[in-house]
Amino acid sequence: MADKLTLRRGDRLVLATHNAGKLMEFKELLAGFGLDIVSAAELGLPEPEETGTTFVENARIKAHAAAKAANGIALADDSGLAVDALGGDPGVYTANWAETANGRDFKIGMRRVEDALQAAGAQGPSERHGSFNATLCLAHPDGRDQLYIGKVEGTIVWPPRGDQGHGFDPVFMPQGFDITFGEMPPEMKHSWAPGKVGLSHRAKAFSKFVDDVLGGGVEH
Repeated sequence: MADKLTLRRGDRLVLATHNAGKLMEFKELLAGFGLDIVSAAELGLPEPEETGTTFVENARIKAHAAAKAANGIALADDSGLAVDALGGDPGVYTANWAETANGRDFKIGMRRVEDALQAAGAQGPSERHGSFNATLCLAHPDGRDQLYIGKVEGTIVWPPRGDQGHGFDPVFMPQGFDITFGEMPPEMKHSWAPGKVGLSHRAKAFSKFVDDVLGGGVEH
């Protein structure tokens, strides 16, 4: 496809985020590709209002806003926790569940999810299924974009466990594991390698992005 967006060693990529934890994960995932990475926060770009009702809509809003403001290719992520017993909430509003008068506090956000589960009568593991979802959008200033979607299934646990990761990681135990994302070292959570699919929702989406945009592997 002639208008497909691709990146090569030395190209500049704007990461459309002001979230320090998300920025750290992206930089860890992108290490070794030789890209010139700069974040929207480092460029002083404003955060666009996320008015979408889906992960795809919000990822597009952020990516296109950064691409136009920086006049370059930008990568945005919209991700969130969807809990079956809560009708898919918090979903695209995941960060909002952590909002306080003084900014985001994910300890409070995790408590709100647990309170909602208790109110719904969701006690046993089979009633506490959830998924982390990630949509990556790579956007060009001329309006072109490409989407990459990842999802990981798991169980919501309480109390929170671990101090790794960020956001709701300490209450999410991925399927097939007995530890939470909050207890996993970054390399285990990402578990991405050329030609393989990662563990986390972001790593799964990232593996598709690498195959499509970066030629499938790390350059040396």
